[in-house]
Amino acid sequence: MFLYNVTVGIDQADEAAWLKWMKERHMQNVLNTGMFVSAKIYKVLHDNEDGTISYSVQYLAESLENVVQYLEKFAPALIEEHKQHFRHVAFRTLLEEV
Repeated sequence: MFLYNVTVGIDQADEAAWLKWMKERHMQNVLNTGMFVSAKIYKVLHDNEDGTISYSVQYLAESLENVVQYLEKFAPALIEEHKQHFRHVAFRTLLEEV
């Protein structure tokens, strides 16, 4: 199994709207690609002096090929849609279960 993790920093003022949008739209759109079997979201518990809140959004894939296909075929449009709705910073990590 492979875990595709997206850590997102969002302005505190936008947190509630972003979280609602992620749970009701974005994460479901990612799952609808068929490349992942599940998705979870976690709040990162630490103090940010810059007024941002961080979340870890995790998608579980059965194969590396699914993640690569997602990144090549689906991710660009979904990332762009995210940018259109919310100002944020994000970094992505791919992990393999051992």
